[in-house]
Amino acid sequence: MTNFNEVLNYILGASLIIIVFSFGYAYLKPHRLHKKYLVSTLALKVSYLVYMFVILMIIYFSSLVKGGMSEVFMDIEFFAFLLILFLPTIGIFARKLGHFRKKRENFYYFFTIINILSIVALLVMYII
Repeated sequence: MTNFNEVLNYILGASLIIIVFSFGYAYLKPHRLHKKYLVSTLALKVSYLVYMFVILMIIYFSSLVKGGMSEVFMDIEFFAFLLILFLPTIGIFARKLGHFRKKRENFYYFFTIINILSIVALLVMYII
């Protein structure tokens, strides 16, 4: 029979995932799209939400099921994980900067590709 602390950790972890994902959804507002850049905005927001879901699930399963992040991501993989953790989020926050307003559509497509590559890299590193 499982321990009460283990069950509590699973419940708290799932609750944290729901809360963090809800904050991300509320910040992005994927239902509000730019009229001029409809496709690129949708692609960026959807790819980031999928990325965020995947990374939250990998952190959850790594921490609670597989014995910790240090057991799943060894040596150089951990540094790659940290890079993957921050790069798409920097792209989402940087989209509001005035510097990218003239190149907005290209910026959105670039970070959509970054998000998709991050998802694939996370899944490959977690599975292998």
